[in-house]
Amino acid sequence: MQDPNEDTEWNDILRKKGILPPKPKEKEISEEQIISMLEETIEKKTAEGKNLADLNLEELDELEDSEDEAVLEEYRRKRIAEIKALAQRQKFGTVGEISAQDYVNEVNKAGEGIWVVLHLYKQGIPLCALVNEHLRILAAKYPTVKFLKSISTVCIPNYPDTNLPTIFIYFEGELKQQITGPLELRGPNLTLEEFEYLLGKTGAVNTTIKEDPRPK
Repeated sequence: MQDPNEDTEWNDILRKKGILPPKPKEKEISEEQIISMLEETIEKKTAEGKNLADLNLEELDELEDSEDEAVLEEYRRKRIAEIKALAQRQKFGTVGEISAQDYVNEVNKAGEGIWVVLHLYKQGIPLCALVNEHLRILAAKYPTVKFLKSISTVCIPNYPDTNLPTIFIYFEGELKQQITGPLELRGPNLTLEEFEYLLGKTGAVNTTIKEDPRPK
């Protein structure tokens, strides 16, 4: 006699016609339960006593032969997705140069969850050169933020030099704040710490500098 719980095309037809009862749904396991079960398994299987979140993918692979293989595989899948998502976000790390033609794609269409810091500058202006150097360092420190620069008159025709440097801060394509001219930046005395603090106030970078480092 055919097993009514077996996954066959015939049984599926009988279930649709109401002859066989619906197949019981597998009980879903919450992420909290997965982590709890994994922690118990890892405590049994490893002597190092590492926390689950500290395990790398190779160590997770080694644990897949345990009695909780399915649970471990589910968590491993989640970890891979998290790592890929982080790697996708950490795709900048340098300061890009753009023109007016690039503006819409690079700034307004930067993407969901993306902060953009754009510096309008001109060669030969010392403060612009200083800001570009600060941007280079911060771009490496905050690779999830898109740092850009553009020669002012290339990006915006007839843009006045008196407004330089100008910093535009965008989030998800919307202008959130701008810093215009040397006075807002404390002129040539602007330090990297001060500049990072100013960007942190806008939300563009997740800095640990919480107090204004500028001289009172």
